[in-house]
Amino acid sequence: MDNARRPKLVFFATKCPEPIPGHSAEDYRVYASYRPGTSGRFMGTLKVVRVTDGRLLFPFDGAEEIGPFDTKDAAKSAATLRGMEIVQADLRSPEL
Repeated sequence: MDNARRPKLVFFATKCPEPIPGHSAEDYRVYASYRPGTSGRFMGTLKVVRVTDGRLLFPFDGAEEIGPFDTKDAAKSAATLRGMEIVQADLRSPEL
């Protein structure tokens, strides 16, 4: 083995941006889809981001799964509905 040294990993502390609550539904992005679940059924997948400060509102640790559903459309519709509920809840009482 030669005397070559492996580069060191350097981690920089990043400063979290100041929380900026959304003012309307346009201040959020809801990404809803589906994935195959067990026994041929489908699970809804969801990601909700508040774009004013980049905060990920869903999924979070311990978040419930969406489904299972018999069709892809039902899984995606349920995920979309859950996403809109999260947006409305954050508009009423912003997560800071």
